Parts: sequence; structure tokens; C-alpha cells
Amino acid sequence: MLVGDSGTGKTSFMHQFKDAKFPGSTFISTVGVDYRSKTLPVDGYRVRFQVWDTAGTERYRSITSAYYRDADSILLFYDLTSRQTFSSVRSWLTEIREYGSEDVFIILVANKADLDSERQVSAHEGQRLAQECDIMCFMETSARTGHNVDLCFQTIGRKLLAKQNFQTSGSIAQADSRHQSGHRPASCSYC
Repeated sequence: MLVGDSGTGKTSFMHQFKDAKFPGSTFISTVGVDYRSKTLPVDGYRVRFQVWDTAGTERYRSITSAYYRDADSILLFYDLTSRQTFSSVRSWLTEIREYGSEDVFIILVANKADLDSERQVSAHEGQRLAQECDIMCFMETSARTGHNVDLCFQTIGRKLLAKQNFQTSGSIAQADSRHQSGHRPASCSYC
């Protein structure tokens, strides 16, 4: 599930993930919720991702919150060229924790990394916020260039596969061995 303020690039991110292309420079705000799916190989498994893109405007927040409880993972977006969207992250996180499942996996996504010259939020600030809010992973991405888009989903896939292996085998050692192997995506600062 993709959440965050309007204009952070969630819809473009979803198009880049699904179709490997950027939809263009025309901004069209999502109305309610949009859905796409795609299957990716993750560590030798074929993982099907069902991605829900939510509207970031205030008038759709009640619709968005209804989808939280069924989400296995949430990508929480801000636009690194907008301090205001970064400031909204804690508000979104409060909503996720209120309506989402207790064990939902969250990635804090700083989008629009291709606009580095317009940056208002440093990578260090994003990493620090993730740590302060107990968000397990932080990534900078670009929906325009595709930078780290698939890596976000690879990271989610690994987390969900480890969780599934733990649940189906009942073996803590099996689930923990994946986590302790030292396998950390290069741009993931806190996974």
C-alpha cells in the first residue's frame, strides 16, 4: 500500500513499478484508491505484489484508512523536495499505527531523488526520522528514473518471505537466519 501526501509521486512510483515507465509531467491527483499487481522474482521465489495507491488528500483519508488493516506492508512517502510532506510523515504514521495491523512492515520512502538540486530534506534527516519512529527501512527513490523502485519491492518480498517461512515452519531459527545473514539492500539504511 502506498500512502503519503498528495504530490509525493506515489502514482508515478506505481506506474514505474508496474510498467517500467514514468507517466509524464502532467499531475493528476488519485481519486480514492487505485490498484495494480505485478509478480517479481525474490530470492528464487515468484512473489505477487498487489499494490494499492491511495489518494493523499485530506478528503479521502477515511477511505484510505479502511485499507490499512489488510496491508502486509506500507510504503510511506514524502517528497524530498518538500519539507511540508516530510513534516506530514508522523501524522500518516499515527494513522497507520491506529488502523493497520500490529506487524505491518513499513518503508519510509523519500521520492524524487532525481531532483537533488531542489532537495529540502537530507538523507540523514530521513534516516533519523525512520529510526525515531521505529520504521525498519528508509530508501530514497525516483519514480522518474526508476532508482530503487524495484528494490523497495525486493525488500518487502524478502521480509514477507521470512515472515511466511517463520509462520509455516514454526522455527525461529529459520526466520532469524535470513535476517542475521547480513543481507541488507545497499540503499536501505535501517533494514
